[in-house]
Amino acid sequence: MLADIRSALPDRLILHRLAFGGDANAFAKDVALGLMSNPKVMPPKYFYDELGSRLFEAICFLPEYYLTRAESEILREHADEIVAAIASPARVVELGSGSAEKTRYLIEAMLRRQETLHYLPIDISDASLERSSLELLHLYSNLRITAYAADYFTALRSLKNADENERTIALFLGSNIGNFNSDEALNFLHEVRKVLRSEDGLLVGVDLKKSADILVPAYDDALGVTAAFNRNLLVRINRELNADFHLEKFLHRAIYNEALGRIEAHLASTEKQVVRINALDLEIHFEQGETIHTENSYKFDLEQLAALASATGFSLEKSWFDRARRFSFNLFTAA
Repeated sequence: MLADIRSALPDRLILHRLAFGGDANAFAKDVALGLMSNPKVMPPKYFYDELGSRLFEAICFLPEYYLTRAESEILREHADEIVAAIASPARVVELGSGSAEKTRYLIEAMLRRQETLHYLPIDISDASLERSSLELLHLYSNLRITAYAADYFTALRSLKNADENERTIALFLGSNIGNFNSDEALNFLHEVRKVLRSEDGLLVGVDLKKSADILVPAYDDALGVTAAFNRNLLVRINRELNADFHLEKFLHRAIYNEALGRIEAHLASTEKQVVRINALDLEIHFEQGETIHTENSYKFDLEQLAALASATGFSLEKSWFDRARRFSFNLFTAA
């Protein structure tokens, strides 16, 4: 069905595959660097191959994973108010678009204010990006899409060089800003600011600080979907780099580091072992209990957000919350 949609809409979809070709080399380099480090680490962007993207979509339906429900509640109740805070007409740039399910609330709100909309999604997963773009085009006849299959920084450089006169609202939904440490968050927001003009907006989804009793189950569900999502990194290394990770020898762990205000995801070796990565001609040694640190998810309060906005050329204009005040959407306005 999606192939039929694509052939019927050639003038409404442009897909730039900016990661194509060089991505495998980058993955190999980052695997080697991360697994030879002490402690061992892996960049979380590599979660999102096709299987990883599908697993994350499943995570969003889990009862423990409150974030998606909180986001949807805010957007369902406040999408028109959020869009009204940005002058129109405008285009929408989304960083890490994924399935774009939640984005539909904002697309519909935009189309209630303007006749047509140019949507520019960015996602590292080529397959997920094309699938979601075609679904959106099928739903919205007044939508056109220029999509970027790339990491954030590659796509932002391309957008910066594009000759566009439209006002922009950029979206960074989910709690993706929490995957960056403080320096990375500052660098990322500086790069986003370079693409925006004065008074353009950036809508940032942020998970708020709360009890570990709520946080930890959201990242370590009873069904084990998050564990499968984490271990899929090892599946990907096995597949793409001809490695011999045994999944049953690595356990998923989610820990709340209260001092740093973050959830940490790890893959812990259940025994002393050696893993061979043939494509890199590497042997990686693990001690029993040694981990690969795969992700951080920082939690924020409003004072931290205001300081982050101010330090990167934005002002925190307004925040919206779900009824339980677990999550927030925050409008950063470009100064």
